[in-house]
Amino acid sequence: MNNISIISIMLTLIVSLIVPPAFAAVYASHHKKQGIWSAWLVGALGFFVPQILIRLPILAALSRTDGFIAFSQTHTLIYGFALAFTAGLFELSGRYAVARCLKKNLTYRRALAAGLGHGGIEAILITGLAYLSNVVFLVMLQTGGFEATVAQTTAAGGDVTALLTAKDALMNTPWALFLLAGFERLLAMTCHAAMSMLVCYGVHRNRALPGVLACLAMHTCMDFIASISLFVGKGLSQTMAYTIIYVLLTAVTVFAIVILKAIRARWAAEEAQEVPYDSQA
Repeated sequence: MNNISIISIMLTLIVSLIVPPAFAAVYASHHKKQGIWSAWLVGALGFFVPQILIRLPILAALSRTDGFIAFSQTHTLIYGFALAFTAGLFELSGRYAVARCLKKNLTYRRALAAGLGHGGIEAILITGLAYLSNVVFLVMLQTGGFEATVAQTTAAGGDVTALLTAKDALMNTPWALFLLAGFERLLAMTCHAAMSMLVCYGVHRNRALPGVLACLAMHTCMDFIASISLFVGKGLSQTMAYTIIYVLLTAVTVFAIVILKAIRARWAAEEAQEVPYDSQA
C-alpha cells in the first residue's frame, strides 16, 4: 500500500473518530455551564437508539430473506428511496425525542450540541470504528502479524476467507475513496447539526411540524443521493456515481449551513431577551 493511501486512511480516522468528541469538548469549554455535554450525549442517543438498536437490526433480518434480496436487486430505485426514507424517519423520531427531552432548557447552543452528538456518534460508529479496523490491519500487514494470524487460523482449521477478502479490499481500494469517506463525514455531520436544529427550534417555538417535515425531507434527500452508488454497474460507472453523489451532497451541505446560520441568528435574538440557561453540563 502506498503512502498516500495510508495518509488518507489516517485523515479519515481522525475526522470520524477524534474530531467529533474533540470538537464537542472545545465547544463545551467555550460555553461552560450551558449543558453542552449533556445535550451532546442525549443527541448521540437520538441516533444510537432508533438507528443502531432498532432500524439496522430490522434491515439485517430482512436482508436474510430471499424476497427482500430479490426486491432490492430488481427495484433498485424504490429500494434506495425506501432505505433513505426509513433512515430519515427513524432518526427523526430520535431527534424529536431529544428535542422534547431538552425542551425545558432548550437553547440554540444546546440544540447545536445535540445535532453534533447525533452526527458525531454516527461518524464514530459507522466510519470511525471501521477505519480503526483498517489501521489495525495496516499495522498487522507492516509487522507480519497478518500472515501469522492467517497461518494460525489455517492450522486451527478455520476459514481465512474473510481475512483475505478484507486484505484485498484494503490493498485495492483507491486512495481517493478513503479520503472521500472522511469528506462525506464532514458533510454529514454538518447536515445532522442543521436537521437537529430544525426540529429543536420547532419544538422550542411550539410549532414542531414545519421543522419535522423539513428535517425528514432533507434527510431523505441526503440518503437518497448516497443510494446512487447502488446503480454502479447498472449503467453508471463508479467515477460518475461518486462525482454526482459528492457534488449533490456538497450542495445540500451548503444549504444546511444557510439553515444553521439563519436559525442561530433568530434564536440568539430571542434568547437575548431571556434569562440564560446556567446549569452545569
